[in-house]
Amino acid sequence: MKKLVIALLLLASWTTNFTYAQECMGVALKVGGGFEMITYDGRGKESGRLTYVIKNISKQGADTKIDMEFESMDKKGKSEMKTTYTMLCNGNELRVDANAFLGEEQRKSFQSFEMTFTSKDIVYPGNLSVGQKLPDGSLSGEGATGPMAIEVDMVMNNRKVEAKEKITVPAGTFDTHKITSDMNVSTKTIMKMAFDFQTVSYRANGVLWDVKTETYRKGKLISSTVLSKLF
Repeated sequence: MKKLVIALLLLASWTTNFTYAQECMGVALKVGGGFEMITYDGRGKESGRLTYVIKNISKQGADTKIDMEFESMDKKGKSEMKTTYTMLCNGNELRVDANAFLGEEQRKSFQSFEMTFTSKDIVYPGNLSVGQKLPDGSLSGEGATGPMAIEVDMVMNNRKVEAKEKITVPAGTFDTHKITSDMNVSTKTIMKMAFDFQTVSYRANGVLWDVKTETYRKGKLISSTVLSKLF
């Protein structure tokens, strides 16, 4: 359960190949491009790094489909988790399949269960304004092995653009929009376990990825990430 919660938070916090750059909301995309983020614990100590790499770009109807590879590494550079996920961009908004919040290690923990997942995309509009409310996102899964059943749910709601802030991270200085949201993560086997979190993300025009994120529980900072590299 702990690994599942961490993976969901990290992520909080992405047919035909195109060898040339594509665009999403004015941002050039290319296979092999991506970004890196440094992760910190609640005390501000570096705990690891996250890398996101574009593996494929294709067309899906009117959308640009972006296949991403995500890898989480500890502070010594040892890989802890690797998974892939898909994003869709129509020029006005970026939609991330919430199923991406479930990583390889979490899938392994459910390998004895026959799992079925459904999700509602996490949406990031291209144009943000203070006071704007953003759509909810969710992920639900259920499965069984013999007489034992399991349910997994993640809901991200109350998403709102709170303010505009200029922030500096290792990758540079950015004019950002501050987005706050609530996240509930729960699992149920014999008994139900639920955790509530508050998340903050900072997004900048011209950058598809979060510039900075913060995760709180009961008002206490438990983790954060900052953009360290664009490539």
